[in-house]
Amino acid sequence: MLPQQYITVCNNCHPLNSNKPQKTTVCVVEISSAQLNQRLDNFLIRQLGDMPRTRIYRIIRKGEVRVNKKRCRPDYKLQIGDLVRIPPVRLEPERSVKSGPPGRLLKKLEQEVLFENEHILIIDKPAGLAVHSGSGVDYGVIDAARLLRPQCEIELVHRLDRDTSGCLMLAKHRQSLLAMQALLQDNLLVKNYRAMVQGNWPADLVEITHPLQKFHLANGERRVRVDAGGKPACSLIRLLQSGNLFSVIQVELVTGRTHQIRVHCQAEGHAIAGDDKYGDPEFNRAMRQRGIRRLMLHASSLELPRSSYTPELVINAPLPAEFEGLPESQGPAQIA
Repeated sequence: MLPQQYITVCNNCHPLNSNKPQKTTVCVVEISSAQLNQRLDNFLIRQLGDMPRTRIYRIIRKGEVRVNKKRCRPDYKLQIGDLVRIPPVRLEPERSVKSGPPGRLLKKLEQEVLFENEHILIIDKPAGLAVHSGSGVDYGVIDAARLLRPQCEIELVHRLDRDTSGCLMLAKHRQSLLAMQALLQDNLLVKNYRAMVQGNWPADLVEITHPLQKFHLANGERRVRVDAGGKPACSLIRLLQSGNLFSVIQVELVTGRTHQIRVHCQAEGHAIAGDDKYGDPEFNRAMRQRGIRRLMLHASSLELPRSSYTPELVINAPLPAEFEGLPESQGPAQIA
């Protein structure tokens, strides 16, 4: 709900994330230091929590949301004193109530905390759990974390794909969020991943620098491809285990593009096992016969430098059972 002190114009409107249909009135919100440099889309997502993200982006695109009476892009960084016009909001009653994280998930995530202080929270995210709600997803890690730490202003420092497990960092207040994201942008916060990939990975392939471009399929699904006109991307590779059927590698992300590791590996002819977007269906079938039924990508560690919010840290997420049980000798590849 919008804090009352931020509302400068609001004519008898209901709280914006009420479960009741909303009264068609306009709210104008003055931005304070608590929202400094927050993206416009993230600000609206937080304030209009019951509204589908697709609709939030639509009202931005159509100009129904204004900042200082002007149209703005979703990635506009809010400044102190900005006046954000939030248009009339009406939610259908049946859509306004979402199922929240179940108690068993809250209990599991509490047990998966790898590190916590007054500034940040690092969780070992399970595979299959989204980081936030969205199209067809009622809840994610951030929704659960906000219930577990209701006194904090929990925000995601970075993201993991739904099917990727491992280290996920959340900030507990705005200042630590900006500080940790600055470390990421300056390549001072190191993210390492473990991946099982198709075939025999070349020992001399230690760096991948294909530029990556986002695009959308006809059904609206977001994908990524290698494209000379895309954004720079760099992955550093260390071979851990090689074999005819699969190899195991460690990947250090120098950049953090969407689906970067998955697309970089696929572009080199070594798709990640269990990848239903960029993988090889025959390879995935062969791995399912060996009991591999998930995306074999795991955020294995985070390396943090000393800062105002943390000491120098290396946080390790335990390897999932699927990685622990990999055979050293694989025999010939059995792919039909």
